[in-house]
Amino acid sequence: MQLKTKDSPVIEKTKELCQTLLEQPSFHSIRQRIDAFAADEAARSKYNRLCDLQEMLQSKDRQGIPLSDEEIDEFEKDREELFAIPVARGFMDAQQELHKLQETVAQYISKTVKLGRLPTEDDFEAGSCGPRCGCSGG
Repeated sequence: MQLKTKDSPVIEKTKELCQTLLEQPSFHSIRQRIDAFAADEAARSKYNRLCDLQEMLQSKDRQGIPLSDEEIDEFEKDREELFAIPVARGFMDAQQELHKLQETVAQYISKTVKLGRLPTEDDFEAGSCGPRCGCSGG
């Protein structure tokens, strides 16, 4: 199956899917929340700090280094403060919505390849809650 040429049927249909996504009101809402977060330097800074702290704690945990109560408390405090910022909360919700959308599209493609036909709702129910549930059984 040739996918590299810009005129391939798969690429054309993918572009149609992308255009359909762009036309969805929910997509506009997602973009607005992401853009609002990107414009808020204080929220971005707090988010980046939390990500750095999470990465450091995960690294210590992977190395078998015990996490102190103070480290865990600091992370929880920072996380609560971040979630209290509406623009940051909106950004994180938007990220989650995009992830679910990407996961659903990937599940449909994966099932199509696996089954050799378009999947039905029943095809998803056997190993998960369905293509829109967000669990990883699909």
